[in-house]
Amino acid sequence: MRPRRDPRTERASHLVTHGDGRPRFDLAVRSGRPRRDPRGEMAAQVVRHQPRLRLDRLQHGAASSIAPAASSPTAKPVAAIVAVPDTALRALVIADPGKGGLTALDRQLLAAARLAVGKEGGVVLAIDRAVEDAGEAGADRVVLLPDTLHPADRFDAVTTLHRALALPHLVLPETAAGGDLARRLAARFGLSFFPGVEQIGARGMVRAVRGRKVDQERADLASVITLIPDMVPQRADAPRGAKAIALDLAPPSRQVERVKPERGSLSLMDTDFVVSAGNGIRDFDLFRAVAAALGGTPGASRVVCDSGDMPRAAQVGASGTVLAADCYLALGIAGAPQHLQGIAGCEHVLAVNTDLHAAMVERAELAIVADAHPVMEALLRLLKEDA
Repeated sequence: MRPRRDPRTERASHLVTHGDGRPRFDLAVRSGRPRRDPRGEMAAQVVRHQPRLRLDRLQHGAASSIAPAASSPTAKPVAAIVAVPDTALRALVIADPGKGGLTALDRQLLAAARLAVGKEGGVVLAIDRAVEDAGEAGADRVVLLPDTLHPADRFDAVTTLHRALALPHLVLPETAAGGDLARRLAARFGLSFFPGVEQIGARGMVRAVRGRKVDQERADLASVITLIPDMVPQRADAPRGAKAIALDLAPPSRQVERVKPERGSLSLMDTDFVVSAGNGIRDFDLFRAVAAALGGTPGASRVVCDSGDMPRAAQVGASGTVLAADCYLALGIAGAPQHLQGIAGCEHVLAVNTDLHAAMVERAELAIVADAHPVMEALLRLLKEDA
């Protein structure tokens, strides 16, 4: 016979004594079937938030139930560090050059490598800077690459590293630096190559081909793969050892000179500073002079491009160019929904508009509520004084 429930006894077991006399209950202590946490499940499936939310529905059960309460309400369980022997190392992750800690793309590369090698396999991270959270991101070993500007020097260092470790799989990002390095490595060593991976797991890999109309699958794991950014979620499993591997990877020095592009010569897709004009701009010669003096790439709203005052290639928005710039200066732009979608990936937004309640003013970190023309004239005057 099935035992009969006693709701009063179950509720009394949740009672927490407090000095204020009010009955308080610890609802985290539950009996029977574990309760699902939909918000936790969704958070575990998030790959990226901006510019559009993307979920990986293949991640099931990452936060499928509420764990029982610990003995102390403030105590947090400490996960044991997973250690693997050198013989279990299977994949080498080569991160792009950068500064600071691990980027989101670096963590995605480690997550993809962890999915490929499984729980028993080991992952080596090759990076050109010291990072502290490589073990939490899934690295079992860490190799420090020399900080060099020349692509040939970097290729020579990675070639020496690959020969020294002799790991069966290489994982790189599908970026300008990572994609070029991956193709060089595959050609040098005659390795199988599978670029542009969007899904990876125990069942194989998937990438989009024919203009993203067809998915190509591969059952086995290729020797060299490149990963599309923001396609694999970051892992939150047990941390790894992240032990340092000491290798002499110093390549022969080459004379390198970094040439900066001319101010404002970069396209909207490549630039980190955009100066954009909206319907509130009447003097476009003054606008172009301000954009050239500030060193920003000129942009425009859809209304300005439709009127012919700016070329169609300068249109910013969902129907134009979606930006990923560091700074966006909006002059006389009210902020239509399609335009705000195009600047969702911009880190800093500055706005000049006469309407205090404009959507662009609400989006901006710094807003000047004034006519854009006197502001542009003042900017030109100050820039000439500083020159």
